[in-house]
Amino acid sequence: MTEKVKKPSRQKVYTLLVEVGRKADDGLPKNATGGALMIYASGVDEAEAVRETVALLKQADLAPLDVTGYGTLEERLAEGHDISDEEAALMQRALDENSVVVAQMTPFFGDEPRDLDL
Repeated sequence: MTEKVKKPSRQKVYTLLVEVGRKADDGLPKNATGGALMIYASGVDEAEAVRETVALLKQADLAPLDVTGYGTLEERLAEGHDISDEEAALMQRALDENSVVVAQMTPFFGDEPRDLDL
């Protein structure tokens, strides 16, 4: 009997900021005009992570409008981003579970400024 050797995963985790509009039953507060979600998503590349995230959000009755990618953990560290232990743990969870993890959801109200810098 031969043992199966587990191949190293080609998956990486990407940090995505997704802006969503309104849709019936989206779970946003009644008077919100939309929202933003900070997401950690696994994929073999950023395009796959975005596709999987958008598909999942649509299944959850959200209306994705725009996705901004901030890269992998390594890319973010190279750019000088400060990554907390909690954030790193959520990224690891997305990798371990080959999943999409919503780290934060921020509703938008009226004409408030949308300063969403990481």
